[in-house]
Amino acid sequence: MASSSGGTPRVNPMKGRVVATGDTPASAGNIANIVTVIRILLAPVFIILLLDDAGKDGYLRYIAAIVFVFAIVTDSVDGLLARQRNLVTDLGKLIDPIADKVLTGGALVGLSILGELWWWVTIVILVREVGITVFRFIALRDRVIAASWLGKVKTVAQAVAISFALFPFWNLIPAWSPGIHVFNELLMAIALVLTMVSGVEYLWQAYKVGRAKRTALPE
Repeated sequence: MASSSGGTPRVNPMKGRVVATGDTPASAGNIANIVTVIRILLAPVFIILLLDDAGKDGYLRYIAAIVFVFAIVTDSVDGLLARQRNLVTDLGKLIDPIADKVLTGGALVGLSILGELWWWVTIVILVREVGITVFRFIALRDRVIAASWLGKVKTVAQAVAISFALFPFWNLIPAWSPGIHVFNELLMAIALVLTMVSGVEYLWQAYKVGRAKRTALPE
């Protein structure tokens, strides 16, 4: 086994449990992380299909929408596998939020490129998502802020709003087209508001945790 410069043995992160449940160390290549990686790899496939359709609302658009829904739904699959089988790893904690941001961010940018979503909406959501993610990894390395119910609702609202925006339902019943567009805009507005409010709430919780930690330190 290789050793670091200080003589401490280096543990191969790929060694450990891949599927089986237990208390022994889990492999970084476990089934939950594999599902997460598949989600990340599906993101460019989805984006390419969406942009190749070029707003024509053809079969590529439907395939892109289906790929997005499949990838976003499997977010609950990898998390469930990791928790139920005790397969939580540092790698999983890192790449799981990345998968979410790549999928939702790619969808928002794609819709804006096609002229179907205002750029300012995409920018506001991306700044919030990327900002909170960077803050979580850098500023909160020594403390954990549990995901709130509002944050979870925000994630679901984004997924639902983007899914409805991707499927061109307005072509199925042309007479309902104006109402469908209004409905989609309403869903996106709800997702936008929840995104901003949950971001403020997260920063407030981080502030309270930091203040409690400072108070607990001996003078």
